[in-house]
Amino acid sequence: MFRSIALAYVLVGATLPVQAADFADPTWPCIQRKVENLSLGLMWALPIDPAAIPEDEDLAQEMADLSGALSLRRVSLDDLRPQVEDFAGRHGGNADILGQIFANVFEGLNKRRSRIINGIGDFSLSQIALAEQIEGARIEMSAQMDKEAPDFDKVDALEEQIDWDQVIYTDRQRSIQYLCETPVIIERRLFSIAQLLQQLVQDQG
Repeated sequence: MFRSIALAYVLVGATLPVQAADFADPTWPCIQRKVENLSLGLMWALPIDPAAIPEDEDLAQEMADLSGALSLRRVSLDDLRPQVEDFAGRHGGNADILGQIFANVFEGLNKRRSRIINGIGDFSLSQIALAEQIEGARIEMSAQMDKEAPDFDKVDALEEQIDWDQVIYTDRQRSIQYLCETPVIIERRLFSIAQLLQQLVQDQG
């Protein structure tokens, strides 16, 4: 297994970027530390009592809308701050309401983050398989060339396959930095949202 993992990162030459920090986990090619599961309790220090939230359809819809807006990673928290502060002000910085909003955001973003981590694992395994395919073709081509009468048509076909597979491998590998950063970006956003909402509880509660 360890040989297969290492092959994925060294056999195709120095032109391919090495991203793995630990070859012990073939499903994690990132330099970032792998944190599979996040804890809501580590981000939100206040108790949340959903039963204490008024049963009001308008409030429920407003909470859902705000949770959805906060979950959009491409919308900065600075842009959302006025909307969040207005909501918190109208509800007196209610810790249960703001806590439930954070719980909603956490649930959605944490699920998305888990899907991304699983996708990175699938990506890494596919790269390992492709790297092993390239190495196998190289071994076969070398064996052909060592024969007294090499099959040059076969050698040409293998060389073409290697070139093409290396192009695919390298092209895929260029996306790994973005893929690896995404779970960390989600984690940081969740922490920032928690800090914003808890500060509003303190300021307005």
